[in-house]
Amino acid sequence: MSKKADIGLIGLAVMGENLVLNMESKGYTVAVFNRTTEKVDKFVNGRGANKNFIGAHSIKELVDSLEKPRKVMMLVKAGAAVDALIDQVIPHLEEGDIIIDGGNSHYPDSIRRTEYVESKGLLFVGSGVSGGEEGALTGPSLMPGGSPAAWPHIKDIFQNISAKVENGVPCCDWVGEGGAGHFVKMVHNGIEYGDMQIISEAYHIMKEYLGMTHKEMHDVFDEWNKGDLDSYLTEITRDIMAYEEDGEPLVENILDAAGQKGTGKWTGITALDLGVPLTLIGESVFARCLSSQKAERVEAAKVLGSPIKKFEGDKQAFINNIKDALFASKIVSYAQGYVLMNEAAKEFGWDLNYGGIALMWRGGCIIRSVFLNKIKDAFDKNPALPNLLLDSYFTDKVKDAEQGWRNVVGQAVIAGIPVPTFSSALSYYDGYRTEKLPANLLQAQRDYFGAHTYERVDKPRGEFFHTNWTGRGGDTASTTYDV
Repeated sequence: MSKKADIGLIGLAVMGENLVLNMESKGYTVAVFNRTTEKVDKFVNGRGANKNFIGAHSIKELVDSLEKPRKVMMLVKAGAAVDALIDQVIPHLEEGDIIIDGGNSHYPDSIRRTEYVESKGLLFVGSGVSGGEEGALTGPSLMPGGSPAAWPHIKDIFQNISAKVENGVPCCDWVGEGGAGHFVKMVHNGIEYGDMQIISEAYHIMKEYLGMTHKEMHDVFDEWNKGDLDSYLTEITRDIMAYEEDGEPLVENILDAAGQKGTGKWTGITALDLGVPLTLIGESVFARCLSSQKAERVEAAKVLGSPIKKFEGDKQAFINNIKDALFASKIVSYAQGYVLMNEAAKEFGWDLNYGGIALMWRGGCIIRSVFLNKIKDAFDKNPALPNLLLDSYFTDKVKDAEQGWRNVVGQAVIAGIPVPTFSSALSYYDGYRTEKLPANLLQAQRDYFGAHTYERVDKPRGEFFHTNWTGRGGDTASTTYDV
């Protein structure tokens, strides 16, 4: 009898193809299926030729070729397609078999699918997969969650194909129940939005305000990539600055209208639902939205003008200021992202390992950087750390960068250069460390026009009061809403 496959995969698009090649290279036999069966034959006879793949032309054929408990992984477009595919796969499985969704699914869908699949006597895993095409082939970051009983059966495969960091530690571990895996992947993507935007703001300032050449910017990003800002996104930005087409920088021929697939938006909406001030990531999403209004911006520039004042002063000192602004904003972004994960863990009953998550992001994924080691260290020291800004390493780093950060935001405002993430991160930092904010006036306003009540500084928390501000109102108070 021919050898059974260790795992099956449905969906031979870019990520699927590369992921199964990765699995096969680690010694696994993989069964593959695609709705368009010609893709199966093309792959098995092409990139997969003479390798340990089993091509299937139906879901039944795929399932029949698998070792028990069967592990069926899906890499298809998020949304209704996943639900439809789950319903097609379930009739062919037996109790204890495992369905794995490796797409960019929204975490509430993974919570619902875990319950649904478990109700059929099966196990479900919703796993974040980060690293793009190259990561899928050579080692991605994997963030699995769902049915805990599934983890022992997929652990070896997932950890073997994942990226590795120092001492061979895999960038993959069990995240938590239900939608925890896809939630952590969503936050990863939100942080990715933020990292990309703060780097883009640094580029904008250097190019338009300092008048730097692409060679000069390449050298700056190259230097930054050797220190605290060492990361995949800094590295590729360096390379982009040096890439030319017909002797000209290709980046300047790319339309300034950014696309998005929705994970950054999901992160922002979730933060609003949970009452978390995720300001930097929110601004990075809005920056993409504004960029997409290209035609309108062109017309607005004609009406409103868009003069950018040129820098005067010590250029190298200001470049160092930009580095400070970039690093401090990055710290704030990750701090906010971790607060969001902490609130979600409380809301959904997840036991998240925050240091472990930093380690999972240390290699393979788009936000991989040396910076993440410091996050792991912070949570190793204090697993209950409420905010990264309160860890001594990050406290000191932000204090060191603060003056340069303020210089950049202030000069950008004067020069007319938009810096939504640099400035929102600074406002969050200032707000977070302000003992008394003007929300007392806000509560007075709410009570004045809507009888929404307020708490008092001279009374215990939890006691609510209402004032008849005009003398024309009554003593009846409205309900209050607390996130």
